[in-house]
Parts: sequence; structure tokens; C-alpha cells
Amino acid sequence: MSQHHLQGRTESEVLWFQRRSFLQAAAAWTAMGGYAGAQAQTRSNVVEMIGDTLVNGLRLRPQQSIQTGDQLQTGPGSNLVFVLGNSSFQVRQNTMMTVERGATLNAVSVLRMLSGAVISVWGKGSSRQIITPTITAGIRGTGVYTEVFADQDNRSYFCNCYGTVDMGAGTDRLVSRSSYHQAFWGEANAKEGRFLTPARAINHSDEELEYLARLANQQTAWQISGSRGVKDGRGYMEDKPGQMHPADMLKK
Repeated sequence: MSQHHLQGRTESEVLWFQRRSFLQAAAAWTAMGGYAGAQAQTRSNVVEMIGDTLVNGLRLRPQQSIQTGDQLQTGPGSNLVFVLGNSSFQVRQNTMMTVERGATLNAVSVLRMLSGAVISVWGKGSSRQIITPTITAGIRGTGVYTEVFADQDNRSYFCNCYGTVDMGAGTDRLVSRSSYHQAFWGEANAKEGRFLTPARAINHSDEELEYLARLANQQTAWQISGSRGVKDGRGYMEDKPGQMHPADMLKK
């Protein structure tokens, strides 16, 4: 089990992939066509649903699919895992978000988060964003974790677990290139003149990304390389002298 730090989340939320119910659901989903079946729309794209989820204000029913354009809201103790297009998502409890439509029915253009937390693995593509109250992230092919802290003036947390992301918060802009968990805070109010500040890796694990990548017929960067880095939030596979977090390079 990879190292993970918790901040306002429970161990059970991060270890959802170990539950027998999820393993059985994932095995059944794969046996019924999995990623290919969801792409061809021959089966539901929901891998597992625990607890209550509302889709456009109505309770999500078994065998129902989630489509672009839908607004999702999970309740207390809920967990939702689904695949849409070439991307996969795990939605934690008490999350509200909208999956906005792109060029086609199965293409996500914007994941707009108002509250809660989502882990997502994205296949290659263009013109896709994750937007929170304080962060805008331009997604390429990557795996990320995003969380909105409502009790901190909607301060947002974003970890580029691997891949390339165009980051923006307030007047700050930078390109995040990560091989192993590069994390940021999107500040509601500038701290020492910055809206993007460094963060450590919190509230998510390598294994969560690995399971989501598998559902979307992908592999994480560390699975491809065969090694894991230092999970300090700076985003590098190897800890070398002089390496700086990109948010520390922003001008004040």
C-alpha cells in the first residue's frame, strides 16, 4: 500500500478499491465488456455506486448511465465510480459537480466542481478543464485529484498525479509537468502575493489512480516506469538537490 496523508477525509474513503463490493463490481463490469462496452454504449458506464447519487436532481438508478451534461450530487457515505469517453472518475461523498459536454456526447469538456472531491484519469485529448471556485486546470492526458474545501472559503486542492496540466488561480499561471504527484493549493485570497501555492499529497493513493487507469484501459506513469517517487507534492520521480515546486517559482 502506498503512503498517503489524510486531511479531513477518512481511511475508508481512500481504501474504497479494497472493498469486496468494488472488486466484485469491477470484475462484473469487465466481464460484461468493460471499457469497450461503455464506449460502444452497450452497457451502463457506472462501475460501482454506494449510497445515494442524484443525477439532475433525480436518484441514479441501477443500470442507468451518466452522460455529459449531467449534474451529479453524492450524499453522505456515498461512493461513485464511472467511465465516460476515455476518462474514468471516482466521486467521493458530499460532492456536487457538472460534467459538461464537449464535441461529442462522450467527450467531457469541463468538470465543474462546486464541492467535494474527485479522482480522475483522462486519456489524451484537448480543450478539457477542471474548474473549481479557485482553480482552473487545463487537462491533457493525466491522472489528477481535486478537492474543494468549503470550510476554508472554497480553497481548492489539486494534485497533478502524473502528466501535464495548465494551472491557473487568480492571476497566477503555470504549466505543471509531473511524474509523481505535484500538488497545489488554489487560494481564495492571495498568500504572500500568490494564488497558487505548493501543497503536499493528501487524501488520495497511488492504488486509486491505478484502478481508475485500468478501467479506462490505461496505466499510470509509475506503472509504466516500474518505480515510484517521493510523495512530497513536488511531482518528481527522483529527489534531487535544487528541485523546486513550480509554484515557488512564481513571481510575487
